Amino acid sequence: SWLSRVRGLMFRKKSKPLFFIFDKPTRTPIHSFFVKFPFIAIWFLNGKIVDKMLVMPWKFSVSPTKKFDMLLEIPIES
Repeated sequence: SWLSRVRGLMFRKKSKPLFFIFDKPTRTPIHSFFVKFPFIAIWFLNGKIVDKMLVMPWKFSVSPTKKFDMLLEIPIES
């Protein structure tokens, strides 16, 4: 849902990987405000990886280099 996309990993102490599917290709940025741990973001377009990045907590804006239609966020918890 739209709300789950907005919330993402925010305010969670522990989380499983999150997978988001978008209606159409986009370059919408993500952020890591209120996320207490780094995570790996992997962006896909038509099932193929278009970009991946280690996202640290409290980043204002993180964008992939290309459009995507799916996003996988994998928490790195210590």
